[in-house]
Amino acid sequence: MPGKTLSSREWNGVRVEIVHGDLTEETVDAIVNAANESLDHSGGVAGAIVQSGGEIIAQESRRIGRVRTGGAAFTGAGELPATYVIHAVGPIWDDGESGERELLASAVRNSLELGETLGCASIAIPAISSGIFGVPKDVAAEIIIRTIRIFIDTSPGTLRRIRCTNIDMETVLQFVRVLEESE
Repeated sequence: MPGKTLSSREWNGVRVEIVHGDLTEETVDAIVNAANESLDHSGGVAGAIVQSGGEIIAQESRRIGRVRTGGAAFTGAGELPATYVIHAVGPIWDDGESGERELLASAVRNSLELGETLGCASIAIPAISSGIFGVPKDVAAEIIIRTIRIFIDTSPGTLRRIRCTNIDMETVLQFVRVLEESE
């Protein structure tokens, strides 16, 4: 069952929704996996995606190999209620002054661009890098929402709905705050 939408806003015909729920249950064209460079699905969001979607996702990821930080690649979605999984590699937080913000924005932008290349109308994206990679939740929310807004303003295409979906309520509330403070 899709998560509960707590806040939404529309920019240039694209609805951006903040959702409290399980990313693996989102009925969208693509979900974004908060991946590591080796596309190893051993834990976190990546582990949950393979657990729900099946080993085929991990097999396809192994065929892709490595993805650089800031980049994205895609696989099928196995048994998930999506068509694709876009694997976005966000940065590991160091001191906040080592390019982490730019790399996170790049991972989000590359995910959205890949979604459009695949012809997606809807996509669900988590708070990339805000788990074990250590990007502060408020920083992740600000970068992700800002990058989505810039993308919508500068690259209109097939996307009509972007769901920022997280299971952790603390993270969800940061996204709600940032979206509601956005113009």
